[in-house]
Parts: sequence; C-alpha cells; structure tokens
Amino acid sequence: MLANLSKGFFITLEGIEGSGKSTQQQLLAKALTELGFAVLTTREPGGTALGERIRELLLDPSWLIAPAAELLLYAADRAQHLAMMVEPALSEGKVVICDRHADSLLAYQAFGRDLPRQLVETANQLATGGRAPDLTLLLDLDPVLGLARVETRGNRDRMENETLAFHRRVRAGFLAIAAEAPRRVKIIAANRSIAAIQQDLALEVLRHLGPGTPGPK
Repeated sequence: MLANLSKGFFITLEGIEGSGKSTQQQLLAKALTELGFAVLTTREPGGTALGERIRELLLDPSWLIAPAAELLLYAADRAQHLAMMVEPALSEGKVVICDRHADSLLAYQAFGRDLPRQLVETANQLATGGRAPDLTLLLDLDPVLGLARVETRGNRDRMENETLAFHRRVRAGFLAIAAEAPRRVKIIAANRSIAAIQQDLALEVLRHLGPGTPGPK
C-alpha cells in the first residue's frame, strides 16, 4: 500500500555522540520504504555539496574554531540544506529523515558552548525560515556510554573530542528542549538493543503519520 503525503513529513533524529542516530536512520528508512513511503535520508551538517565541505571543516580535529564562527557555519549549512534538499523533497510528498537539525544547534552551541540562547535561536530562525520538524526523535543516552561507543569506531572528530562535561551539558540541553516541546520531541531510550530502539522509533513515526497508515510488518 502506497502512503500519500501531499505535504511530506519531516522527521529529525537527535542525540549526543554515539547515540546510534545513523544506524537507526537507515533502519527507519528501510521500514518506511517497505510500507510504501517515498523516503529521503539526509544529514546535517552535510546533505548538499556545499554542506559536505562545511562538514569537513566543522568536524576536522585539526581546526580550532571560535564558538561564534562554529554557530554561523552550522547555520549556513542548515540554510543551504533546507533550500536544496529538504523543502524540495517535502514538496514531492516524501518522508524526510534527517540526522541532526536545529535542536542540535541549540543543544551544542547554547548549552554546550554557553552561547546566548537568544543568539542561537536567531541563527536557527534565519537558517530555517521558521520551518520546524513534524516529529523529532531524541535518542537519549548517558554520555559516558556514548563516548565509549565512539571510541570503538577509531579516530574521534572535533566534536567527539570535547570533554565529558561538554557532552553532559549537550545532553541536558536536548532533554530541556524535549521538555519544552513534548508534542514534537519524543524521547527514546538509546541504551537498549538496536532492535528494541528501532521498534519504538517505527511505532512513534507511524503514530504521527496519522490514522489509516499501515502498521509495521
């Protein structure tokens, strides 16, 4: 059965480093595709040719980037990504699943870097034009466990190299955002098996896609 979404559906996956977003994104996309949805998977930073170049700069551990410069680079990536990838896909009725979006800017730059929250929100507003995700799935995990997972992958990128205290502030930021927007942001415990997490994600997504949507196979 092919599900018809005239205005598309914008899903974002958020969480600290090592929370499993990339893995869950691919599994969720596969499940929705099998149910007949047209799906686009993408990521921030990245997702466009310009964005991938910005991503290289932002995650390169050899760069020392001032917090304000970091904020503006992420915002520039987001503006390009929405204009070139997300909005066109939504206009075609696709389900867009994005690994990180505006909530990451707030959690990392306002809570993690301690930049003024109003400044970060203004940068997000400029980048997004007010477009908010239809649903945000927050994969919540203790930073100690998240960073231990990162360690098994090899070399850390610039953000993964931040201190444990930084990552704890980021997690607190995500949880604060979820508390402020409980209808949009759904917290998913990420300290469980991949299969258990994926089941909860799929059920949450199908619940928000509306009545009449085919259930998980």
